[in-house]
Amino acid sequence: MRFRLFTTFFVMIGIMANAQTTTQQLEVKDILESVAENLPDDYDITELIDILVRYKKHPVNLNKTTPEELKTFVFLSPLQISNFFMRIKESGDLADVLELQSIDGYDLKTVQSLLPFVTLSEDTEYEKLTLQNMRLLGENDLMMRFAQTLQKQKGFTDLPGNRYLGSPERFQTRYRYNYGAIVSAGITLDKDAGEKFIDKPFDFYSGNIALFKLGKIKKLVVGDYTMQFGQGLTLWSGFSFGKGPDVTSVAKKDLGLRPYNSTNEYSFFRGASATINLYRGFEITPFVSFRNLDASQDVDVNGNLVQSTVNQTGLHRTPAEIKNKSSLSQRIYGAVIQYTKNEFAVGGIAYQSKYGNRFITQTALYDRYSFTGNSLTNLGIYYNYTFKNIYFYGEGSKSLSSGSAYLSGALISLSPTVYAAITYRNYAKNYHNFFNQAVSESSEPVNEKGLYAGLNIIPNKRWAFSFYGDYFRFPWLKFRVDAPSSGYEILSQAVYTPNKIFKILFRFKTENKQQNTDLDVPINFIDDVKREGYRIESNWQANQKWRFQNRIEVSQYKKGEAKAEFGYLIYQDVDYSPLFSKITGNVRVAYFNTPSYNSRIYAYEDDVLYSFAFGMYSGKGFRTYLNLKYNLAKKLNIWARYAMFYYQDIETVGTYLDEIEGNKKSEIKIQLRYQF
Repeated sequence: MRFRLFTTFFVMIGIMANAQTTTQQLEVKDILESVAENLPDDYDITELIDILVRYKKHPVNLNKTTPEELKTFVFLSPLQISNFFMRIKESGDLADVLELQSIDGYDLKTVQSLLPFVTLSEDTEYEKLTLQNMRLLGENDLMMRFAQTLQKQKGFTDLPGNRYLGSPERFQTRYRYNYGAIVSAGITLDKDAGEKFIDKPFDFYSGNIALFKLGKIKKLVVGDYTMQFGQGLTLWSGFSFGKGPDVTSVAKKDLGLRPYNSTNEYSFFRGASATINLYRGFEITPFVSFRNLDASQDVDVNGNLVQSTVNQTGLHRTPAEIKNKSSLSQRIYGAVIQYTKNEFAVGGIAYQSKYGNRFITQTALYDRYSFTGNSLTNLGIYYNYTFKNIYFYGEGSKSLSSGSAYLSGALISLSPTVYAAITYRNYAKNYHNFFNQAVSESSEPVNEKGLYAGLNIIPNKRWAFSFYGDYFRFPWLKFRVDAPSSGYEILSQAVYTPNKIFKILFRFKTENKQQNTDLDVPINFIDDVKREGYRIESNWQANQKWRFQNRIEVSQYKKGEAKAEFGYLIYQDVDYSPLFSKITGNVRVAYFNTPSYNSRIYAYEDDVLYSFAFGMYSGKGFRTYLNLKYNLAKKLNIWARYAMFYYQDIETVGTYLDEIEGNKKSEIKIQLRYQF
């Protein structure tokens, strides 16, 4: 009865629309939700949010832009970017932004998504780099954030053994300076819940200074930075998308050298790097990095420190985590050389990673081919080429003294309304790389072969369809899989947008993998594990003040011959954002019922600026949150957030040190931003 009432309520309310700003927020939100299941819980997408906020304030000049700049727009495919520059080359500068609709691949949705972030006007005051201009025209952005779980977690009690040594508050401070597109600088300070103020107020410090457009020096970054080249098989750090409803996202858009501005404490380099124009299309990016990583270490038979893995969480709360902090030195040096001419680009990558102590294999059989030693050399070559309506891309990579990996694919414009993508990948079980984020089914692109194919079909302004299928095999054993295994993933989606104020989405996704049986048997065998998801979502812009979003999602999980379990999530979002108002906000009320963690459902949640959340709805209960923003002054804003899970039929929430007595878990968050 309750499910029926919620369903009726859902259908009656409807959802969403599009002022230009709202359009882009929903576009990013759709992409984030599509990859939520494939991202770790602590994945930080600050860089993506930062870029969009920056472009909203200083739009990109389309007549002076570069391929690298357009690659930062996550909703543009490499083929669309290539088609844009072919249009500029053949017909000259754009006279009106709406001329984008005449370019192959630029449908109405794409153009609407771009409009808030692009312009054709000049911005000449930033062209001259002088100290006076930097002082007078430079922009400063200071943000401070506080967050805390209101209930006391077990780790903060006076336990005799392992416990959290610090306080439950989370603090973050970030400062950014920008002088046009020529100079940037940033500092990020972060303390996680449970971390202790050990002779300094924050646990994590990050910063950099970056210069651009200095004659032959295209970019120069000193401090923390990321490297993103090719298809992510040899050298890629920082943010990366995977498979999603936009099938063209399977082809990565490499951004090269970039300053690092995230709070993720693992995926970056620390040192210096520069991209230098050499001669007629040739450019080189040498880089060096010196860091200390977290690692759990032991002593071998010879009395030497060794480790089998690196801790990537960046958490330093318990005695063990503090002991492991910065215990492993990492030294990296290398270079990337690239040649670009018209629609063709090819690049080569070579670098070596050296570690203070030796890596050893773990005792598990599936770990037999993991990296050992204290030095690793990686080589790679990548390419992309646009021929008429086809964008070809690929990369091959080799870890010296061990395995290799390669992928190759194409994006094809079959007609003005149909786009296809196909990618084949083959990653050896003994391929070793610490900076590998290529497209894959596994969290680590290794020990995998797969073929991906997808279609985007946009027959008219009202309808858009997406389909993809991905078949994959794992030639060697995996965690909880004691035999070679295989599987597939299929997604189909339809979006109907009859007008500017209403949209409805239908999505079906199924995934089949294999895993060790749960039965108590003398010899393990593998069972098929099937997950399915069904989603109906609507968006409705009632007027200039109110926007509504509703969703019903059903999940199914079945392993072997066991009985299938079904879960569902129903939520209502209400957004209040009147123009020129000092206060804006949004609220969600959700009910969820999933029998176990296996049938969990993920959903993107709105948060304060520069923050984000993928809510994991598991168990049975209610979820609600409220976000408010108030403009204290022209350049001073404050955000507040309250979020709560209320579970039914349980006595504790969470596990181990995060366990809470009772059936509620709530959080508050306050953020202040000052621009000057």
